[in-house]
Amino acid sequence: MMPELDNFQALFTGDTPLLDVRAPIEFAKGSLPRAVNLPLMEDAEREAVGICYQQSGQAAAVQLGHELVTGAIKEARVARWKEFAETNPHGALFCFRGGLRSEITQQWLAEAGISYPRIKGGYKSIRQWLIQKTDTIIASSSLLLVGGQTGVAKTRLLNEGNAGRPIPGSVDLEGLANHRGSAFGRRITAQPTQIAFELALGVALVQQQSGNHRFLILEDEGRLIGRCALPQPIHASRAQADWIRVEASLAERVDHSYDNYILGNLQEYINIGEPRAFDVFSDDLVAALEKIRKRLGGKRYHELHQIMLDALINHRRGDPEQHKLWIEALLTDYYDPMYEHQMKQRALAPIFRGTQREVTEFLLSLTQQPSMPHRTHKIR
Repeated sequence: MMPELDNFQALFTGDTPLLDVRAPIEFAKGSLPRAVNLPLMEDAEREAVGICYQQSGQAAAVQLGHELVTGAIKEARVARWKEFAETNPHGALFCFRGGLRSEITQQWLAEAGISYPRIKGGYKSIRQWLIQKTDTIIASSSLLLVGGQTGVAKTRLLNEGNAGRPIPGSVDLEGLANHRGSAFGRRITAQPTQIAFELALGVALVQQQSGNHRFLILEDEGRLIGRCALPQPIHASRAQADWIRVEASLAERVDHSYDNYILGNLQEYINIGEPRAFDVFSDDLVAALEKIRKRLGGKRYHELHQIMLDALINHRRGDPEQHKLWIEALLTDYYDPMYEHQMKQRALAPIFRGTQREVTEFLLSLTQQPSMPHRTHKIR
């Protein structure tokens, strides 16, 4: 009997490499974080087999599948699976339901001399388990949010605050969504699909829980991170969750935003070899400002738009510092009032507030304490 895996907890806490043999169109809709797509059938082949199944039944569909994936095509696909299995000997493979496609893949690998496990129930069972697990973990966790105005470097604090490593118990929502969370937060690579985001979040929560951390620590995000929506249990839990406020001077926030959204974003385009890096970077900035045009109001939008265009001209000439003018204006005129309005809606005051260093020290101290401290308010 071919080996099967059904311990999903161990699958994800062990960070198991995964071979997804579904068709590319299925993979594109959403898969697991470490999954590599090496399909048994390409999209057109899968479509033809599906039509055959509807018209003539399973036996005819299976026969057509073997006719389409034979000879050199079959050899090439088995060779890729074999390379994956040899590179990842402790991995596993899956199809949609853990049925015929994964069984055929297993069989062909076995004929090539490799016994490789398949995941029982396939992608469908994994997804259902992760959805249920996400709900359970959120309901049973002591949720602690890290908030603060735009530019206080919350994400950096959570990801690097533990001597360059993540704060114990933290999960990087913006990293999973591949977006910095604001109108200017789009990264140069695409965001995951909603399904892929939820799967990646589920896996991250399972791994976080396996560390037996005292708190589940998240950045205080809105419902949407770019186009990725937080699962309802997390969004609903925010209202009554304890939270910490990170504070920084306006100059520090301007510098952090400048480093990330100007220098960092342009460098990312350069690093991937984009031949029109500066033009694409410029277009992205202008498009981001356009997204909030209505909320800025016509007069303020046109003022900031002109400052941004002037800054881009100077940047192209070698002086990017002028970007700080529109960044500062946007923080004070747009993001800060919006943030303070949101804070007035919160039922709870922060349990702690301080600089990035002070908040980092406080968070690290919490991970070592046996119980939650009494609510305190540190005002600098």
